[in-house]
Amino acid sequence: MWTQQGPDGGFHSSTYGLLRSGQSLTPLILDALLKVPDTVRAHSAAIDRALEFIKRNTDAQGALGRMDESSADYPNYATSLAVSAIIKSRRAGFAGLTQLMIGQLRAQQFSEDNGWKRGDTAYGGWGMGGAIRRPPDAGHVDLSMTRCVIEALKDAGVSSSDPAMARALVFLERCQNPDGGFYFSPVNPEINKAGETEERFNSYGTATADGVLALRAAGVPETDDRIVKALNWLRSHHLPDRAPGFDSPAQASRKEWSTGLRFYYGYVISQAAPSLHLEIPGQGADGSFRNANKLVKEDDPLIATAFALYMLSRRR
Repeated sequence: MWTQQGPDGGFHSSTYGLLRSGQSLTPLILDALLKVPDTVRAHSAAIDRALEFIKRNTDAQGALGRMDESSADYPNYATSLAVSAIIKSRRAGFAGLTQLMIGQLRAQQFSEDNGWKRGDTAYGGWGMGGAIRRPPDAGHVDLSMTRCVIEALKDAGVSSSDPAMARALVFLERCQNPDGGFYFSPVNPEINKAGETEERFNSYGTATADGVLALRAAGVPETDDRIVKALNWLRSHHLPDRAPGFDSPAQASRKEWSTGLRFYYGYVISQAAPSLHLEIPGQGADGSFRNANKLVKEDDPLIATAFALYMLSRRR
């Protein structure tokens, strides 16, 4: 992974043009690398270059992911991942930047400040980022982005009693099914990858692991029924080599998502339920990993290898 760092300090996709700017990939990869103690000690200068890349590409409002004029690079993902990576790096001199980023993430929440009410399905969650969304147009809102932002808030020291966390719990509650599992979005039906049965969106593995991580970051204790039921769902449905929740006969047209999400599932389940067994996919001779299934860009070795690092560091 370190050999893939560009001269500017960033990590740039050569597979997908949208990710070529490196604004979302760099904090994701840096955060993954920081989980490996040996690489932290051996690559101090490279870590500094990656942090300077993040700083240089953060705009005046505190958003990372908006510096490419051709297209936004997942600003809320990029900004929240950057906050977490900066804090984990333990480098001095970045406190002002992280606070600016936290302010940007707070402003992006679907809250009363932006005209949203508790009864709105997007309330408490986060979308892609960029221009502030106001009712009735929420745009794309999902559990994964919301989880990343909640974790960044927690890493930055935001209290579980903070109003932003309380609002986030409203959104998380909407994403959790009676069976304990989670689905991706109550706002955008078409992006719930496991489909729906009897007018309810089906639970599946990546969303449920995201849900557990989001609940924890929001300050929900392990003994709380929401986490207990979600972990029970994960244990009873877990698959070591692909994402669960796509195997019923009615989901025949959706089975490809199971392998398409393989690396992302490994990434989140290794944190949500680290005791569950995972089969690590085959590694290339150059040290990279990649998914033959292209549904969610895991054929990009930078993405797949970053996710694999989380799985491998869990083993350590």
